[in-house]
Amino acid sequence: MKIPRAIYAIGGLLALSACTSLGISGIEDMSASEDLRPPNAEPGACYGHEVSPATVETVTQHILTRPASHRANGTVLRPALYRSETVQRIVVPRQDIWFKTPCRHDRVDDFVASVQRALKVRGLYHGRISGVYDTRTRRAIRRFQQPLGLDSATLSLDSARKLGLVAVERASK
Repeated sequence: MKIPRAIYAIGGLLALSACTSLGISGIEDMSASEDLRPPNAEPGACYGHEVSPATVETVTQHILTRPASHRANGTVLRPALYRSETVQRIVVPRQDIWFKTPCRHDRVDDFVASVQRALKVRGLYHGRISGVYDTRTRRAIRRFQQPLGLDSATLSLDSARKLGLVAVERASK
């Protein structure tokens, strides 16, 4: 008995859709591991980490290998010869970007839902308030942080403070 190819295709699609619909739940996923720290990290602080890739420029140059030769009246006897050389140059080097994130002890219950509500009010989150740290939540966090100079889907401590989700430090007297 032959099984139609369509059944295999549908089975494969169902398997893939199951993988993509899984959300990451819980507040544990809101920041990098508390063990992950930059050099000279502040004790007791939690950090997120992003890597900014290098910007590479490719330039093709034409290099003179033989100059042209001319007659006395200016007529070209032999044209110049050039060879092409392609060179890649790093314009902006790769960077490790470290930033403070809210630690678990700084977060309230339903922190992810609070993040979603704060982003939804600002028109950045377009989903239901689920409390699940899913792809939509990550995209909204990135959209919020990009204008602030951080291109990351991990919520920074500064962003959490701007959203009103973490207490702002008092200025010392």
